[in-house]
Amino acid sequence: MSVKTAIIQVRARQVLDSRGNPTVEAEVTSGRAMGRASVPSGASKGKHEALELRDAGEEFHGKGVTKAVANVNGVLRRGLLGLRVDDQRRLDQKMISLDGTPDKSRLGANAILAASMASARAAANSNGVSLFAQLRKSNRYILPVPMMNVINGGEHAGNNLAIQEFHIEPVGASSCTEAIRMGSEVYQSLKSILVSEHGKGAINVGDEGGFAPPFSLTRDALRSIRKAISVSGYGEKDVRLGIDAASSVFYSEKSGDYRLDGKTMSDASLEDYYAQLRDEFGLLTIEDPFHEEAFEAFASITKRLGDKTKVIGDDIYVTNVKRMRRGIEKKATNAVLIKLNQIGTVSETEDAIGLARKARWTTIVSHRSGDTEDPFIAHLATAYGADFIKTGAPARGERVAKYNELLRIEEELKPKARYAGKGLG
Repeated sequence: MSVKTAIIQVRARQVLDSRGNPTVEAEVTSGRAMGRASVPSGASKGKHEALELRDAGEEFHGKGVTKAVANVNGVLRRGLLGLRVDDQRRLDQKMISLDGTPDKSRLGANAILAASMASARAAANSNGVSLFAQLRKSNRYILPVPMMNVINGGEHAGNNLAIQEFHIEPVGASSCTEAIRMGSEVYQSLKSILVSEHGKGAINVGDEGGFAPPFSLTRDALRSIRKAISVSGYGEKDVRLGIDAASSVFYSEKSGDYRLDGKTMSDASLEDYYAQLRDEFGLLTIEDPFHEEAFEAFASITKRLGDKTKVIGDDIYVTNVKRMRRGIEKKATNAVLIKLNQIGTVSETEDAIGLARKARWTTIVSHRSGDTEDPFIAHLATAYGADFIKTGAPARGERVAKYNELLRIEEELKPKARYAGKGLG
């Protein structure tokens, strides 16, 4: 083994995420190369996600991560020193073994993922290549469609919208760079419309940079976005609409029904409602339409709408291949959301994407609502040819960092990359 590829230092610190809460940042050094990475945190979490370790003390209202940081600086550091930095799978398996739990709860998924991501970046720096090329070497890459969350509701905002996210998806663009421009233009048009019709208070933003207007009804949000698309000079084939229902948030386990838009709905009536919205607004994507254990309801809506709509599983799968296999068997969805911190290592994330590809599912690489300025997922999406990247509105530094990185990646790759949009709209 070359001395240049051996890990000689691992360390971590506590930094802040986009909500002002602590998160873990790790650094891995190999020879003269160092890689740094920080991990995000979600607001609406699936109950089957790998578990982040929090201090539960007085500091930061119990959300400190000094225990996770200590685990990186202690047990993980001792386990990784001397290993090849470019053997990602071995590094990840070593950390999984050191943790010894099925959900990474002993050392913390946040500790393990920070070290895993930092190792990947250190390997890229050691080899003198971009991170996407380190993750997967290829002669051709596919750049994802930006899935921009322009109106926030649910757990991401302080308004009365039950639906958590309303997306614009510029599938008609000729490149990722053009798609980002189109999305920014629609976002700015939406801002003007909301101010004009509802006052300046309507453009307060939620956790992911989308506006949080005083809406209560799903249709009001979708109508405003559709108007913004038109005002920007685009048609419905240029920029499609999508929603993330995050329905576990408005699902009642006690009564077994859903409560949104002033109504109480069963699985069947909620499916009918989504079908109406799909037909009325041409929804290209519907994420988490039912609660996270509703495999049969997911399968029903996928059978009904899946020919023209991507039914995306997030909380139902949490980037876990075991749950994904169950979804494949039941034909529960035709698309999956991929989040690094739901599973906790880079190589396990790669396995989840590979399984989705074999099932011919649409793949969406995603941020979290509490994120950092680390643009790692822009490289992850490019490396594995994700169809979409979901990283919030074209606003707020932690969201824009990913879009700006995609601009740089596309510039570097031309003409060795194509844009995924034409095959998705």
